[in-house]
Amino acid sequence: MMENAKSAQLMQRAAAFGLGLLTILALLPSGCGNRAKPGTAEIRIGVILPMTGREAKPGQYQKEGIELAMQQINQKGGVFVRELDKKLPLREVFYDDGSDQARSAGLVERAMTSDNVVAVLGGYSTALGEAESVMPDRYQTPWITTGAAASTIFSRGYQWAFGTLSPTDLLGYTTAQFLGTLVDGGKLRKGLRVALALENTDHGVDYGNGIRKWIEEHPGYFQVVFSEKFDLGSPDFSGLLQKVKNVRADIFLADAHLQDYITMHRQYTQMGMYHQMLSYGARGPERDARKAMGDATNYIFAGIWWSKDLPYPQAKRFVEDYKTFTGREPDSWYPATAYDATRALGAAIEKAGSLNRTAIRDALRSTDLKDSLLPGQVLRFGKNGQVNTPFVIVQNKPDGKTDIIYPQDAATGQAIAPKPK
Repeated sequence: MMENAKSAQLMQRAAAFGLGLLTILALLPSGCGNRAKPGTAEIRIGVILPMTGREAKPGQYQKEGIELAMQQINQKGGVFVRELDKKLPLREVFYDDGSDQARSAGLVERAMTSDNVVAVLGGYSTALGEAESVMPDRYQTPWITTGAAASTIFSRGYQWAFGTLSPTDLLGYTTAQFLGTLVDGGKLRKGLRVALALENTDHGVDYGNGIRKWIEEHPGYFQVVFSEKFDLGSPDFSGLLQKVKNVRADIFLADAHLQDYITMHRQYTQMGMYHQMLSYGARGPERDARKAMGDATNYIFAGIWWSKDLPYPQAKRFVEDYKTFTGREPDSWYPATAYDATRALGAAIEKAGSLNRTAIRDALRSTDLKDSLLPGQVLRFGKNGQVNTPFVIVQNKPDGKTDIIYPQDAATGQAIAPKPK
């Protein structure tokens, strides 16, 4: 409706200045009419991810997951569009947002209004995802965030926003739940003291809330004795870490993005700190971190949205396909959530049988990807647009090994707890 109103205004202005029909048509937004242009030979998908700046590495991995999925779909002839009675290939319309919020939002707007896309994928990180999330409803274009999970994105009643990451508060809750199983199994004792360091974002708020919720529901297991926020991209965490050291907690749980994890843990190690269990939220097994810090990353555990070691045939195929596509194995969870977002979008377009954006949005709401890579093997968007798949807990082991240690039915090894000194 908004696009139609804009189109009418442009036509009135053009007519007032005596412009011809071709000029009027040139002024109209390319997404006008909420569908692709007649005679379409491809399905254009906007992809907005960071290739430069602080989030460049995860952005690269997510882009590779998207491109692998598109390649596989196109090798099979593309997506069948019933309305056109033919298969069409997917075409990526890509922009690098430079890890900048304002640029990220502006590029999503550009893709939705000027590039004739039927949907947009992207939004890696909470900060970038939140910036992008205001655009889908404004321009009535489906948007699937492949890398943002903050509850704020999915609690505002948006009708065009979807996400392939389970909520961050569930990450925190699962982390505490896992630690609780170590108590039940006799590896940790009850009443241990927990220190929290939370990034100053909605992601950090959700993570801390999830941990506290489990602890409140299970009195006597743990007590939070310290909680403080930190700014993203800080070059020095020594002041925060000294406070953590002073409270003499038994467990240290930090919520950090990749670069902050590397910086913080390097300083943690230099300060000679030790805790019985140590986690940086959803970060831990990344190659860059293990390469940068070596054995210092051993025994760190992380709650992640996907692991290459999940015992699903489709996960194993994905790992092999990704290695063929990029020359290396997937790094942590990043490419898998983007890969499945692309597959879910392709399935929704086929289910809609149309390139109409509203029809695609409605199909996404009822899409079931039953061979999903994600834990539980089914990708289904909830009423708020976000998936609610389980997390897996992994732990770094010596010699570059990483094991799934929770839940037990997916475990590839046993948790080592307490962490050796």
